[in-house]
Amino acid sequence: MWLVILVVFVVIIITAGTGILFTSGERKEGLSLKINNVDFTNLKDGTYIGEYAGGKYKWRANKVQVTVSSGKVTDIDLLLNKENRPVEFTDKLFGRVIQSQSLQVDAISGATITSKAYLKSVEDALDNAGK
Repeated sequence: MWLVILVVFVVIIITAGTGILFTSGERKEGLSLKINNVDFTNLKDGTYIGEYAGGKYKWRANKVQVTVSSGKVTDIDLLLNKENRPVEFTDKLFGRVIQSQSLQVDAISGATITSKAYLKSVEDALDNAGK
């Protein structure tokens, strides 16, 4: 009986360790992802598409549509995402961007890497809005 428990425990530890090692590069890349400052005072009205490739394994690939009206970001819609986050997640994150008119907002607790990936797509869209 103890031998079976020991074998199951060892298998669980090996599986978990392998998973952590496999994803460590993706997590490290995501955590170090820099969100650049975008000049929100110089945006041209229109609708802009932005994308982020999602890192090494493309787990956080996403695409957004950003609407600029009267020189302000008024709406951000998630068009494509690989993670299937609930709409409340993106509404909260994108609401912070719209309210502060900045990409330098707090990430969603427990989802820092995903938050950064979505902000990177918004940054890509706004780079086009500033040209």
